Amino acid sequence: MHKKKKTERQFKVVNSMSMLCDVLREHGSKNAFMWFDRSRNLHNMSYRELSDSILFESAGLASLGFSDKRVAIVGETSPEWVASYISVVASGNIAIPLDRELDFNELLGFLEFAEADAVIYSGAFNAKFAPVIGTLPTVKYFIPMSPEGDTDYPAVISLSSLKEKGKAAFDSYTFPLTNQDRMAVMLFTSGTTGTSKCVMLSERNVIAAVNSAGLTVEFFPDDTIVSTLPLHHTYELCCILAALGYGMNIGINDSLKHLIKNYQEFKPTGLVLVPLIVNTFYKRVWDEAKKTGKDKKLTLAMTASELLRKVGIDARRKFFAEILNNFGGRINKIICGGAAMNPTIAECLEELGIDVYEGYGITECSPLISVNPYYAPKRGSVGPSVPCCRVRIDAERINDKGFEEGEIQVRGDNVMLGYYKNPEATAEAFTFDGWFCTGDIGYMDKDGYIFITGRKKFVIVLENGKNVFPEEIEDKLVELPKVSEGVVIGRKKGENVILTAIVYPDLSKFPANASDDEILDTLRKDIAVMNRGLVSYKQIKAVELRRTEFEKTTSKKIKRHLLS
Repeated sequence: MHKKKKTERQFKVVNSMSMLCDVLREHGSKNAFMWFDRSRNLHNMSYRELSDSILFESAGLASLGFSDKRVAIVGETSPEWVASYISVVASGNIAIPLDRELDFNELLGFLEFAEADAVIYSGAFNAKFAPVIGTLPTVKYFIPMSPEGDTDYPAVISLSSLKEKGKAAFDSYTFPLTNQDRMAVMLFTSGTTGTSKCVMLSERNVIAAVNSAGLTVEFFPDDTIVSTLPLHHTYELCCILAALGYGMNIGINDSLKHLIKNYQEFKPTGLVLVPLIVNTFYKRVWDEAKKTGKDKKLTLAMTASELLRKVGIDARRKFFAEILNNFGGRINKIICGGAAMNPTIAECLEELGIDVYEGYGITECSPLISVNPYYAPKRGSVGPSVPCCRVRIDAERINDKGFEEGEIQVRGDNVMLGYYKNPEATAEAFTFDGWFCTGDIGYMDKDGYIFITGRKKFVIVLENGKNVFPEEIEDKLVELPKVSEGVVIGRKKGENVILTAIVYPDLSKFPANASDDEILDTLRKDIAVMNRGLVSYKQIKAVELRRTEFEKTTSKKIKRHLLS
């Protein structure tokens, strides 16, 4: 990957959520958010308006007597969601971001488990919460962002009314001096393995990750990004808070089906995404090129572009303007995290003019652990650890590159307080000397760059004792043109473990009347060719077909525990 010159960061480090609020006000009349309503009318909110909203909501919570109270927030991404999260933490309370796609009964169970005192919710939840008002054991206030119908209940106060209360009391309100090590956020993990824990983060944890994001990625105050992932995930939330600290313009994507259309409207310069969405972009580019007969021309242009870059001439934006215009025309960088990134796809996007920087994090680390530096990236790595933490490898073996390989462990200001009501799991998550165990396997090279090789709980142990990490095979599997999604598992057959690929094919690449046997026969042939590039013990021995997409979490990770 081509190196860049190191540039000065224009990001102000903060030490609390209330200090972040002060920084937001300094951005003044600059545009903070832009979004479309259901009628596709465009709306904007300035930084000053956002700051006012946060201040009035914080004062409003104080007027209700809220201090060290637990406030859940659920709904689609919106300025109100972001303002509520900042307000709750800055006012000395505890924010509980919840997944809006949860089964409602499960969501109610999380409210009860976390002992929430109030819940702030979007209009999509008005009808769902109406029947349970006054019935939840701990929830004293229901705060709808967009109230409708009969809300004449003592327990219901609209978000606008709460802000009016705060505005009336604002002259006598100041942000409290908070204990930075108190529990400030409660987050339920996505549960890709079938279990969900409640992670307790302190204000110091959250701020450490936000500062590290701002200090390590190459964004600037005049950048535009689009919020694409759900806000209840620490990855998206951390990046949005860092973007606000910079003073960037943030577009809000209202639906995945509008994604490309919104990119064309908002014209982002950078994006924060998960690999699944990046992979979709990649396939879209090549599918369109093949459909129009321009795939050979595109390959030649990429080769020519690479040769020119080697002599200091960057013509990517000229060569590939037609492709880049599909994403608004200005995009030049993507930060990718949440799962392993396919290096081949990242290299292709770089040749098109979009630099991809892979990072690594986990909810328990707020979530940021490492990111590839823009000025010295290494393809296939997730970069060195960010400023707020240190990383070590609990060595189990020396790998074929000569580096110690084992579990990745973390220590620093970003590491969680523990799991709520789960001292056993908390104890298991830390080593005797206080390092957090990520459960991910990897190694660090001589420069301190981290390379992730697999997930400890997903490792497949063969009968000969060899360890196979399915992720590295899956990267190659999804490169096959006729494969849409694929998961590798170990099927037990007697004393043997059979490496098995479960494949959801790209059905558009097959005749409409193709039978399962015909599709499987084609897939087996393609996978047989793929196997030639793998060592013998990593080769796929069996292929299974599925006709539906894999079930995923809202961060687009496949729920492996459902596969057997």
